[in-house]
This record gives sequence, structure tokens and C-alpha cells, in this order.
Amino acid sequence: MIAIIRLIFAIILFLESLLTVFSAPSYFLWEASIAADEWGHFLAIVGFFVLLPGWRTPIAKASSLLAVVSIVLFLSPLLRARTVARDLPDRLTLAFGRAEPRSLPGAAPRGKPISFETLFRKPPSPEVRRTTFTYVVRDGRPLQLDVYRRDRPLPSAPLVIAIHGGSWRTGDRTDLPELNYYLASRGYVVASPSYRFAPEFPHPAASDDIDAAISYLKANSSQLGIDSTRIVLLGRSAGGQLALLAAYTRNDSSIKGVVSFYGPTDQKWGWDNPADPRVYNSTETIREFLHGDPALVPEAFRTSSPLNFVRADSPPTLMIHGTMDPLVSVRQSARLDSALFAVHYPRGLELGASTVVVIPHPWLFIELPWATHGCDYVFNGPCGQISTYAIERFVAAVTK
Repeated sequence: MIAIIRLIFAIILFLESLLTVFSAPSYFLWEASIAADEWGHFLAIVGFFVLLPGWRTPIAKASSLLAVVSIVLFLSPLLRARTVARDLPDRLTLAFGRAEPRSLPGAAPRGKPISFETLFRKPPSPEVRRTTFTYVVRDGRPLQLDVYRRDRPLPSAPLVIAIHGGSWRTGDRTDLPELNYYLASRGYVVASPSYRFAPEFPHPAASDDIDAAISYLKANSSQLGIDSTRIVLLGRSAGGQLALLAAYTRNDSSIKGVVSFYGPTDQKWGWDNPADPRVYNSTETIREFLHGDPALVPEAFRTSSPLNFVRADSPPTLMIHGTMDPLVSVRQSARLDSALFAVHYPRGLELGASTVVVIPHPWLFIELPWATHGCDYVFNGPCGQISTYAIERFVAAVTK
């Protein structure tokens, strides 16, 4: 009976480990894939204990073999992350210039993109306080934002505005706060706003709210200790779309950069190339957000797509997206990457066959081959470590 239980457990582990190399075929398995990718080092330890009893009987051999395969697969995201990390510092320097991240007492920056020791640490709990403000009232409803600052804030600190995701119809400004605390502990002010949701409030309601939040923070910069001339926008998923759109359309010189975590950049392309409906009904989500289909509301599709507003003088852009994302295709970020290249190099690169060239460019697309949507949910996992390292250096570079 113990051998059978061990075999069943080994099978479950093996099936979970497959999510590190195959895209999730359902919404539930997408959620499970985050654990497989970002907590795989812990699951590999579990697999090791399944392996321990040995190979004496046929059932034991089957259990052990499944455990070995599971351990290898669970460790594969970490190995692939190390490949991405190898040249990440040079890529960041090429794109945005060399900049030393802020280092304050008790809050040193991460020294390298991926650290084995950090995988087993708890997220930091720095001396940062969070304060809530009402930034606008819409239809009698107050919209609030949270401001994260050190207990002893620095004067005139750069501002990072972190915009939550949730398919434009859910989510909360308190989602995934670890990065907010992390950046605030290093001397930045971080603001996380709420915004109105579809379908009750379709586009451009959410964008109007983000614009209002930016205006509020700039108008109250002295009270909040913000340098209103140095702002970085950051968003996840739907928040990535809102951050990119604000950065590319406000024509605001105080916005020094924008970060998009797995954000949709072209709504028409997303409509024509929907997600697997077993995982996520992206067609219905876009229809609710834009209040119609492309034939009915073509202007809404155009004006909600950051890719349509790319210019050579767009703010520096950092994109982070997982290849295994089943909700928002990695092609969304890849296409924005191509659009940014096109406006900076409209004639392409006219090079000889043997020419080797290093191209400076004020944007960077970091594709994470193992990662799925929401991979930074685990702050100290492979995705969380690499993205935090990149964001910290990006913000330092564009706000120096």
C-alpha cells in the first residue's frame, strides 16, 4: 500500500513538472504552472524524498524514475533563468546606460540577476509605510491610491506608479505589493492606484483614471516628497497596457520610462489571435473592455493599443514577458519590440554579411523562456528575481 501511495504521489509530481515545459491547457493548470515554474526548487526537494526509498521493486522503480524526471523538470526554470541572467547586465547597460541602483542602510540592491540563496528567502519586510489617498471622485465613487514611502523618506524622490492587472474588470491596487515595498525601501516613492472596471466602465475610463492619478500625484508632489519631473510607469497585464498607453500618449516629459509585465499592446491583433478559451476567454474580455468588436468600435481598438502610438521619442521602455504565457501571448510584447525597432531604425540595418554590430536602443524586451502569465507572483522565484533586478536598474538609469 505504501508503494502504491508513493507511485501515486510520484505521478502527481510528474504531471505538475510537465507544466514547466508545456503551456497550461486550462485556467486551473495555468495557476498550477506558476507554482511549477517559480517554486520548482521546492518541489524538486519533494521529488528527492520520493526518490529516497530506492528501486527494489517494479513499483519502486517506476516511482523513482518519475521522481528523477520530475526533479530535472522542476529545476529547468532555474537553469533557463541563469541563461537569461548571463547577459542581462550588458543588455540593460546597452539599452539604458550604466546606472548604479540606490543603496540605502538596510536596503542594498540585488547584486546579480539570479541568486540560488535568494530562492529560499522570504520576501523583504523593509521599514516602509503605506498611506491611502483619494485622488478623484467619479460618479460619486472615490478612487484611491496607495503611496509607499520609507519611514524616513528622502526629499524629492523619483516616483514609480504601479498599475495592477486583472483583465480591466477585476484586480486590486494591493495586488503583488512586494515590488512596491522593495522599491520604496530603496528611496523611491511608489504609488498604486485603483481604476474603474469594464464592462460598467469601458475604455477609455481606466486610462482616464490613470491620467487623473498621475495629475494628482504631480499636483501633490511636495506633500508626498516626490520629484514630479522623474516618473516611471509600471503595469502588469491589463495594467501594462494602461501604463504603456499613458506613457506613449500623454506627451509628458516627466514620464522618464515605462515597464510592461506581459501586457497586451495591440487589441486588434489580440482579437484576431485569441487565447485558448479553455484557459481564458480573451475575446469576451476585449469585447467588454472596448464595448464591442472591431467592426462596431474600430476607434476603440485603435486608441486602446499602445503599439499604434509608438514614436522615436517615446519614453524608454522595458518589457518582461514569459514565452509560456497562455493568457496574453508573448507575441504582444515581441510585436511592440519590432515596432520600437522600426521607428528607431526605419531603414533597418544596412550591414555587410561579415559585420558585427552592437545596437544602442532605448528599449529592451526580456523574454523568459520558462515563464507564464503572472510569473512575478513569487517575488524571489526565478522570474521575480530577474524582473526585480532589471526594473531596479531600469528605474535608476532613466531617473538619474
